[in-house]
Amino acid sequence: MPQLRRPLVVAVPTEDLREALASVPATDVVVWDLSGEPPRPDLDVVVVPYMSDPTALTALEGLRPLLVQSQSIGYEGVSAVLPAGLTFSNAAGVHETSTAELAIGLMIASQRRLPALIRAQADHRWAHAASLSLADSRVLVVGQGGVGRAVVSRLRPFEVDVVRVAATHREDAEGVVWAVGELPGLLPDADVVVLAVPLNASTVGLVNREFLATMRPGALLVNVARGQVVVTEDLVEAVRAGQIRAALDVVDPEPLPPEHALWDLDEVLLTPHVGGHSAAMRPRVVALLRRQLDALSAGAPPHNVVIPARTTTPPAGA
Repeated sequence: MPQLRRPLVVAVPTEDLREALASVPATDVVVWDLSGEPPRPDLDVVVVPYMSDPTALTALEGLRPLLVQSQSIGYEGVSAVLPAGLTFSNAAGVHETSTAELAIGLMIASQRRLPALIRAQADHRWAHAASLSLADSRVLVVGQGGVGRAVVSRLRPFEVDVVRVAATHREDAEGVVWAVGELPGLLPDADVVVLAVPLNASTVGLVNREFLATMRPGALLVNVARGQVVVTEDLVEAVRAGQIRAALDVVDPEPLPPEHALWDLDEVLLTPHVGGHSAAMRPRVVALLRRQLDALSAGAPPHNVVIPARTTTPPAGA
């Protein structure tokens, strides 16, 4: 990629991001949230609105930016709608810390019965009782990408027995990483199972009736991956039967309809897909964008490319 001889033209979805990048040399920053007409035809970088539906990317048809930059790690559904010829990067490095932090918080809150204690506080009841703990438990972390590794590193000081699971069996400096195919032999001994896998053809519906039935009775399922990794109907059935408990930052469908059964299950703790949406997000997004602009200005390849430019757009559902 040749070094650019003109200012980079960058479209960001918010005024806040425009201000954060205003001081970057040799850069023109404009605001565009992919709705309406693009502000100019010569955009070099387009930053996608956070948590937007992938179909918003159809607004890029006819444009030829050097890079389309997401503010999320996941990019499911993007390939089917990203116009041909465009390069797409995800936000690896932005959300892992906050998502792992929330995963730990969900584990502690569920194990130590914080929702029940908060309800007791609202009723002015002194509800002293013993609870489960995170210490001395066995925690299965399924998925060893950025989020999974961040969860593991934060679990270590809690004096837990961490069992790592990934797509394939291997060994590294920290010991064994078990394969997803070996889960049936691992689930019965786990007190907590954390889902931190990407959403793809091999993980859709991974947690189904059989998976849940194999878990230790009363164990906790924590999902900070994607809602479709879990078969929701099977999860509701298992929780209602008293088989397992759940702490979920992501669900299917999302957002969860007001009448959905998950809202009213005592052994389910819900947060509305806020794992990466913390005060740590903005500075890390800005830092990533600055690195991308430095690379593009120098004629270097962009970082975090997950969908390289191609000549044709795959059909929907591909």
